[in-house]
Amino acid sequence: MEDDAPVIYGLEFQARALTPQTAETDAIRFLVGTQSLKYDNQIHIIDFDDENNIINKNVLLHQVGEIWHISASPADKGVLATCYSKITDSRVLTCAAVWRMPEESEPGSHESPDEASSTAHALELLCDLDGAGAHGSVACVVWEPTGDGKRVVSLADNHLLLWDLQESSSRALLASSASLEGKGQLRFTSGRWSPHHNCTQLATANDTAVRGWDTRSMSQIYCMENAHGQLVRDLDFNPNKQYYLATCGDDCKVKFWDTRNVTQPVAALEEHSHWVWNVRYNHSHDQLVLTGSSDSRVILSNMVSISSEPFGHLVDDEDLSDQEERRPEDKSQEPPQDGVIATYEEHEDSVYAVDWSSADPWLFASLSYDGRLVINRVPRALKYHILL
Repeated sequence: MEDDAPVIYGLEFQARALTPQTAETDAIRFLVGTQSLKYDNQIHIIDFDDENNIINKNVLLHQVGEIWHISASPADKGVLATCYSKITDSRVLTCAAVWRMPEESEPGSHESPDEASSTAHALELLCDLDGAGAHGSVACVVWEPTGDGKRVVSLADNHLLLWDLQESSSRALLASSASLEGKGQLRFTSGRWSPHHNCTQLATANDTAVRGWDTRSMSQIYCMENAHGQLVRDLDFNPNKQYYLATCGDDCKVKFWDTRNVTQPVAALEEHSHWVWNVRYNHSHDQLVLTGSSDSRVILSNMVSISSEPFGHLVDDEDLSDQEERRPEDKSQEPPQDGVIATYEEHEDSVYAVDWSSADPWLFASLSYDGRLVINRVPRALKYHILL
């Protein structure tokens, strides 16, 4: 099998929630949450064996409801948060909770699906985030990127809520909050916590706007009022350039912003033909940007001109030995160009989630609504071009 071939895993239920196991930096592991109204929902722990190109899986029961969003603790491999819907007083409410996976849920068993369901373990509930639903339906839960995994933000309707997890995450204390003010029914759609500025900044999306927040004062620090022509679906911070932010939305566009000057984007991509649900920067090589859309495609783009290495990997002349002395034609090489690297078309349904592995910077997963998880690699030629 050629090394760049995709590996496909099928869930028997529909699914839209995907996250890498952030604290796991050795094994390539993703968590997928299902959406079934009829049966108990599940979290599939997907381990990818890179050497043999095979997937090992384990299934955990998530009996409280269908999963809309999942996020993993950056500090504790066994802890995760889900946003799930439940019916209370004849209305559907999306709640959020923090869970612990059982110790013995390490993947590695090759059992058939029948055996898997009979031995599936349940998640252990650590704490609810606003269990009474006083603040409304939760769109997502975001962990503080660095640190001990004790601080999370939940976005519920028009409320931004900062929680302190105490007593081994068994208790959530509301530390501070902020709200969107304005006309109409304002509602957050997504948010990300910046890994820069000592983790004091968040960005949120609501309707067509993107806002920045300072977590110390819970005040707004910037706002792109019409960042997209239609609803903003997702955003992500550049891990290596502290002011750079990517956004995507229902106008089929992906835009890149410098938050110091938000009047217009620094770059934009228009490669998708339907809503763009997800945008993700590569954690190590920030010129690699991944997007997933309900046009059923995953696109890997090269945004090298606004990356932390706009001229490729720079090598000092002193670092070169005599034998490696650079030839004149090398110096006049064109700088790398922005554009699409590859389009992946293994999905047949809307791609609701894409994400990079936290263990292997050249590997990523995408999930479509029909329960198909596809694991792909960055093309080998590009990988060597970036490294060498």
